[in-house]
Amino acid sequence: MQKLRVQSFAISLDGYGAGADQDLEHPLGVHGPELMGWFFPTRAWRAMQGDDGGETGVDHRTAEDSFANIGAWIMGRNMFGPVRGPWPDDSWKGWWGDEPPYHVPVFVLTNHPREPLTMAGGTIFHFVTDGIHAALERAKAAAGQRDVRVGGGVSTVRQYLQERLIDSLHLAVSPVLLGRGESLLGGLDLRELGYACERTVAGERATHVFLHRRS
Repeated sequence: MQKLRVQSFAISLDGYGAGADQDLEHPLGVHGPELMGWFFPTRAWRAMQGDDGGETGVDHRTAEDSFANIGAWIMGRNMFGPVRGPWPDDSWKGWWGDEPPYHVPVFVLTNHPREPLTMAGGTIFHFVTDGIHAALERAKAAAGQRDVRVGGGVSTVRQYLQERLIDSLHLAVSPVLLGRGESLLGGLDLRELGYACERTVAGERATHVFLHRRS
């Protein structure tokens, strides 16, 4: 059965999924890259950069599993890039260079229309202006029999959680304190929304928490 999944979403001990003051110089906000300290040493990350080596422990296997059976992605505009307001032109093509790591259709939530953007390696960015439900419908159709992954950022994940649309949620809890930024779970009653903790796994640099939506 097709699922909507959040995978390898890093949060700090104080619950932030991104730092404050996101911009071109700070894609994850100030101190935000500290959230990904568990991911950068893994072989999964190094392979995405075209490099050899890397660690192959729990963190690596968890990151690698997060790409399994994914047929489409959904992300917010802030995750796609720092441009705000109407698109001035088509020059911004994401943070990832000519070949993004997705290799499937990606549906970007935005208030401003833009033509689809085809990249090397099978990634096609589609810009969706009519909300999270429309994006999900299109992503599910594009994914076929495979699952859809919500990549972020924080606001996008929260919107899908509030609507009880996410089937499974994997949080990589990093042992850092950001102090301020974008809170992932603040003000959300996940228990009331029907979510429960399925299991936790200790990795080398993060604790992996797996939640699911009860039927």
